[in-house]
Amino acid sequence: MSQFVVSARKYRPLKFADVVGQEHVSQTLKNALQTHHLAHAFLFCGPRGVGKTTCARILAKIINCENPTKDFEACNVCGSCKAFNENASFNIIELDAASNNSVENIRALTEQVRFQPQQGKYKVFIIDEVHMLSSSAFNAFLKTLEEPPPHAIFILATTEKHKIIPTILSRCQIFDFKRIQIKDIVKQLQDICRQEGIEATEKALHIIAQKADGAMRDALSIFDRIVSFAGQKVSYEDVIENLNVLDYDYFFRTTDCMLTEDAAGVMVLLEEIISKGFDPEIYMTGLSEHIRNLLVCKDPRTAPLLELSDDFIAKYIDTAALFSENTLLNCLSILNSFDINYRIVRNKRLHTELSLVRLVYVKHVHKMDKSGSQPALEKKTVDLKERVVQVAETQELVNNIATGTHATRPIAAEYKTKEYVNKSQASTAYDTPSLASLTDLKASISKKLDIQVEKKEITQTELEVVWRERISEIQSPSVKASLGSTLIRMENGRMVVTVESVLAKERLTTEKDIVDKIRKHFLSFDLMMEIEIDTGLSLEEIKTEKQKPLSAKEKYEKLVEQNPAVNELRKRLHLKIDEAL
Repeated sequence: MSQFVVSARKYRPLKFADVVGQEHVSQTLKNALQTHHLAHAFLFCGPRGVGKTTCARILAKIINCENPTKDFEACNVCGSCKAFNENASFNIIELDAASNNSVENIRALTEQVRFQPQQGKYKVFIIDEVHMLSSSAFNAFLKTLEEPPPHAIFILATTEKHKIIPTILSRCQIFDFKRIQIKDIVKQLQDICRQEGIEATEKALHIIAQKADGAMRDALSIFDRIVSFAGQKVSYEDVIENLNVLDYDYFFRTTDCMLTEDAAGVMVLLEEIISKGFDPEIYMTGLSEHIRNLLVCKDPRTAPLLELSDDFIAKYIDTAALFSENTLLNCLSILNSFDINYRIVRNKRLHTELSLVRLVYVKHVHKMDKSGSQPALEKKTVDLKERVVQVAETQELVNNIATGTHATRPIAAEYKTKEYVNKSQASTAYDTPSLASLTDLKASISKKLDIQVEKKEITQTELEVVWRERISEIQSPSVKASLGSTLIRMENGRMVVTVESVLAKERLTTEKDIVDKIRKHFLSFDLMMEIEIDTGLSLEEIKTEKQKPLSAKEKYEKLVEQNPAVNELRKRLHLKIDEAL
């Protein structure tokens, strides 16, 4: 059996011209060699499988090449190039920082830096996965990296640049490698197919390139697996079966059901997909991408954004012509809601089916959303006083908005008028309606509810009656007892309450419901309450009394004052007051 070499190693680039998708790096390094502006330290960073280590090796090879070509590529003829090709060069030292990340490893490397190269001008040190070095190792490497000998060049490679300390970054010339585009991966795979004598369709290679996620090494690994499965003829069906990806046909069948409003058909299609072992979330995520592609195809300027084969692009353009942009946007909104709620729902199958049915009837769902987005005011059965309060608060909000003294908050849905709803329906489901006239809004609310909100005249007799009723509703006996002797009167438009102690004032301050109920009774929502203390004490004496700690006897006397039954309980149980407390 002959020894098999994987494509990632067999077709690894040996010169800059063979590097795929990194022309900006290749050309910069060539220009640096041409102008003799070569830095002593480089940092190659980017995603996995995009050519960082490959470019580092190519650069190390060209640096010591004795006869470089006119476009500054290695000659592959001189002794240095031959030694490099045979992995026998002593001038190129590679270090895997993932397994050699200690201070001792860096010290051993710096010892090798001191020795002159045996062949050529430079000694090149390639440190892969440099972000794995420990903090101590980075610090030990700083001085050597900043001022190396003239014959030493360092090339660092990493996938996580953010983990490298700034002092290292400042000493390196940084090159950012980008993800390889799908079209470039497909072109490289087609070249390999020609060299290997393999027949592969363009659609099949596109799926491989998409699955690779911008990494050439991953694409070659997937390609080897597909060839082992399908042989010398690779078809689209072989790729989707081996990689276990959903065929685009399922998504086009879904849009066909949407066009014919075939809810049963889309549910049968979902069952077929689940029976093949696919999770509903994967299917709905792919469907979101499918709808997005249809929306992209609606405009000729964005159609080139599709990274698909020409056959699929033509099919997408034809299908997109059957949908309006508004319909596609509504579909994306439904799918976005599905994605947000999928992980929190219990019945995921039902949640998926409901979203698919909404997609099938997306036009009707859109109409229902527009017509039913605002509740009808005439159908609301609200208590009369509650409606009066709602209208008053809404009018107060409108007045504040008009005077510019409002606090930003949305108007509740039940306060919106029919005219306001109609204006919002005139726009799309995604538009934010605007307030045409605050005066009209205020007038329409009063007209709709047919209620005239007027303040009642507050008389002293009625105020006292209402106050006593509110006091009697208090559940706590102690609070009710302490507030039972309060006096109330109207003075300069304010409600003045006179209490006997600081404790009573504090308890009244906590009972906010009393004031709110009085305001609602008199329909006077700006009524303010002022509390007075009538104990015969001065202000300083009141503060002193409030701050002075109470003795056990004083505490007991206050308890008896609030609830006389406490004294009776003490007598029956023959209890004594502990003066030591």
